[in-house]
Amino acid sequence: MGLGITLVTVGIAFVCLLLMAAVLIQNPKGGGLDSTFGGGGANQIFGAAKSGDTIEKFTWWCAGILFVLCILASYLA
Repeated sequence: MGLGITLVTVGIAFVCLLLMAAVLIQNPKGGGLDSTFGGGGANQIFGAAKSGDTIEKFTWWCAGILFVLCILASYLA
């Protein structure tokens, strides 16, 4: 059972890093860090509106996965 909680904890840490990156890349009304970290390339590939939708969906998926992993970790502990 110790391996299971370890894997879930590593998963939580990984998803947290992905979630932080997704939040920082998003383009808020004020401009954001999107263009600073090369987000302009994503806008060229997907189009400006499509890029924002994709990043927003990715952020919500990461949040949902983090929620499930935290519930699983509390169950295993």
